[in-house]
Amino acid sequence: MAGAAPPHRADGFTLVEILVVMVIIGITLGMASLNAIPSPRQDLENEAKRLTLLLQLARDEAIVRNREVAFEATPERYRFLVREDKGWTPVTQDDLLRERPFRNAPVRLLLDPPAAGINANSEAMRVTFGREPVDKPFTLTLASGNNSVGVRADGVGHFTVVEPGEPQ
Repeated sequence: MAGAAPPHRADGFTLVEILVVMVIIGITLGMASLNAIPSPRQDLENEAKRLTLLLQLARDEAIVRNREVAFEATPERYRFLVREDKGWTPVTQDDLLRERPFRNAPVRLLLDPPAAGINANSEAMRVTFGREPVDKPFTLTLASGNNSVGVRADGVGHFTVVEPGEPQ
């Protein structure tokens, strides 16, 4: 039996090897799609982060330009206003302080302390930044569904994103 050849195995993959690869690809795609789709909580946190930067800018603008600047928000959108001789004028020429919709509108808004800026003439909430470098501290809470996040202003120009109920 010197001339007998060993049994020849066909080249290629077995069905089990192909199934294992398909399962690995499926799990990887599932994890990637979960990370690629932002949750409502992440959207709210991103909105709060954007607001901290815009509120900081509005406060700085009020001090530098020596004019009051206000942040005004409804459940659907928010905008910035500048105090002119004839009253409040919406900011339209500044791309950063332009009017914007909330991503997951409507958003419930809560300002603490409430006396810091409720505009009694409309459903809009308003926070006004004066020309002085020190303002009253406040916390603005954004809520959508079961999610909520706060923007805290310390009164001297620092704005931070906080979890609701986090100590002052």
